[in-house]
Formats: sequence, C-alpha cells, structure tokens
Amino acid sequence: MARRWNHYDLAFEMYLRSRGIPYVSVDETRRALLAQASLKSMDYIVYGPGGRNLLVEVKGRKAKTTGLSENWVTADDLASLRKWEGIFGGSFRAVMVFAYDVSELATPLATSPLLEASSDLCEIEPAPEPQPGGARFHHRGRDYTFQGVWMEEYERQVKVRSPRWETLWAPAAAFRAVRFPIEDFLAAPETLAS
Repeated sequence: MARRWNHYDLAFEMYLRSRGIPYVSVDETRRALLAQASLKSMDYIVYGPGGRNLLVEVKGRKAKTTGLSENWVTADDLASLRKWEGIFGGSFRAVMVFAYDVSELATPLATSPLLEASSDLCEIEPAPEPQPGGARFHHRGRDYTFQGVWMEEYERQVKVRSPRWETLWAPAAAFRAVRFPIEDFLAAPETLAS
C-alpha cells in the first residue's frame, strides 16, 4: 500500500477501513506509462458491493459553507481517470470524491449513523437525522464529509477555471445536482444512480 501524507486522503482511507470496505491504495507519487504517455494514478481502487468497483480520485477541500460547492480539479485528473476507466473495463467506474474538511463550519453537518470505531484516531458518531451534505466522519481532530460524483457526469458540467493552470470546475448549482454523499456510492448496486 502507498503511504499517505495528505490528511484528506488519510481520512478517506480511514473511512473505508471503518466501514470494512475493501480497497487498494495506489501509489500516487508514481505516474504510469501507457503507450509512451504519462498517466496520473488514481488514489484508490475500491471494491464495492455486488461487484460494483470504483476508481477513486480524492480531492480535498476546506469547506467554507455548508453548500460544499468548491470542486475544482485539473484537466489531467479527468483525462487520466477517464483512461484508467477504459483500461480497467466495465466492472469499474470512475468517481471523483471531494473530501471536505467541515471542522470550522458554524452549522454542523449530520454525523454518520455508523457505530463508533475502536481507534482513537477516527470515530463515527450517530446522528439523529440526515442533513444536506451527508455524514460527518471524525479523524485526528477534524471532521470531514465525502461527496462523490461520477466522472462522466462531472465532465458534462465542467468549465475552464484557469487556462494557465489547466484547472476545471463545475458551477455550484450544477455540481450539487450531480454529487452524492459517498455512502450512496458504497450502497448496494440497485441503489446506485445513473
């Protein structure tokens, strides 16, 4: 497994572990060569229920509002993820996971209805009722929520954010229309949208 230094990636990995979801952490420090072209690695390969497997690119963002709409990525992120999806084939689907640090939001998001994890590095607390934004996951003193969007749905919404830095983004309303709490992506296959 690859060593993770980014706190957003670490939180997502601990979230997967706490749920008992099988995954492979990909070494993101190395790029693959495919037909003499350099290809950015995805962050995780997640084996979901019913053979629904995910190629996951995690993007960490500090939540500024409960709207959770900050969603920029690089053009390389999308191009590489699209190529990986083609290489892995039909039982794998690419998903962008936006890991939001919601620790400093004035209005707390819902906490997860999962049992509390045994490690003091991460804990999941029950919530009385779901709220917009999905579940909250506590890891190493910070709170996170994970929002996913299918790569192809995200691609249909994106606009150029910075030509110089080759970054893209989806307008807030369009992004909110296609994103889902990560719990939805890890649900039984019959509940997955699209």
